[in-house]
Amino acid sequence: MSEQLVFDLPHRPALGADDFLVSACNEAAVEVIDAWPGWAQRVHLIEGPSGCGKSHLANVWRQKAEAQLWEAASLNASRISGVSPGAAIILEDLDCSDLDEQSLFHLLNLSKQRGLSLLLTARVPPARWDIRLPDLISRLRAVPVAVIGAPDDVLLSAVLLKHFADRQLNVEPQVIKFLARRMIRSMEAANGLVDEIDRAALATGKKISRQFCGEVLERYQSE
Repeated sequence: MSEQLVFDLPHRPALGADDFLVSACNEAAVEVIDAWPGWAQRVHLIEGPSGCGKSHLANVWRQKAEAQLWEAASLNASRISGVSPGAAIILEDLDCSDLDEQSLFHLLNLSKQRGLSLLLTARVPPARWDIRLPDLISRLRAVPVAVIGAPDDVLLSAVLLKHFADRQLNVEPQVIKFLARRMIRSMEAANGLVDEIDRAALATGKKISRQFCGEVLERYQSE
């Protein structure tokens, strides 16, 4: 009887997108999303590398809180002036180089004055942002941060298995484990890798074996 992979990971409905799998690397961020609207503080930051699932979780919260989605680079005084009391706002990519520091400082102050809920995302912690405004630095130090780390083997294996299943591809468990141990550790990379394997298998007519996937993985990660 062939081995089967079974992953008992909780699923977070992404409300229109793919399910979000919960593991040790992202559970702190998931708890932030789950805790709203009972946040003890009005502002929270989710930090993690590109492709780790920050935007995915932000989308879950956007629909849950009926939040507005703003890019950090679009933040300005005019936009802030029109914010309604009690509004929920997502500010993505706050570690960008085009951040209007004065506007962000004003928005953080308004979160208390107008009862706003703010969900911030960034790839690195505030201490590594190029912030020059001392008052803003002080305010950011007080913002709770939930870090999403690199996915572990269990989570990557579950994500790979799901992407293969979505394409109606039956892949042996040892192949999944092989890929999870050697691939770039990101959700984005998992999706791209499975897509590349699928296309290569269709083009060559070869079976999706460990050797075949190893060859595709080497090409994919060297591009």
